[in-house]
Amino acid sequence: MPILQLIVDTIATLLGAALLLRFWMQAIRVRPPASVAQFTFTMSDWLVKPLRRLVPGAGGYDWASLIGAFLVVLLATSILFIVGASAEQVFLLALGRFLKWIIYGFIALLIIEAIFSWVNPHAPLAPFVHALNDPLLRPIRKVVPPIGGLDLSVLVAVVLLQIALYLLRMVVPI
Repeated sequence: MPILQLIVDTIATLLGAALLLRFWMQAIRVRPPASVAQFTFTMSDWLVKPLRRLVPGAGGYDWASLIGAFLVVLLATSILFIVGASAEQVFLLALGRFLKWIIYGFIALLIIEAIFSWVNPHAPLAPFVHALNDPLLRPIRKVVPPIGGLDLSVLVAVVLLQIALYLLRMVVPI
């Protein structure tokens, strides 16, 4: 069973990450580099295109990508908890795992930005990652000014996301 869980979680997480990245890129109007776009669209087109017939984009958001990511986590959760769980329990677990994926995705993007700022701020992907993080960091930067020329907004954002994870674990055991 642990091997099945590893395989299902790995596949679902990769596909879910591609779908969530696709949603976030469109939501904040960021044009991805060609390699990122090709990977994201290749991984997710098979699910997003049919879903768009059922759930068209509205308000400038690619709802098909977001719903697709939730369906992936729901399917993965259903496979892993097929024995002894009610439909409501599986749905709540899937919702908790979905929110966890979103939070961990933001944390990963923030860590990548921090690494770029230390190692190579002029790397080809650095502006793209910065643009993905800007909606999260902009409000924090208004409250937390740079201290001694050091921008602590990434650290504050990671701590806030960790708190959100802690609160999520209290509500939904994931």
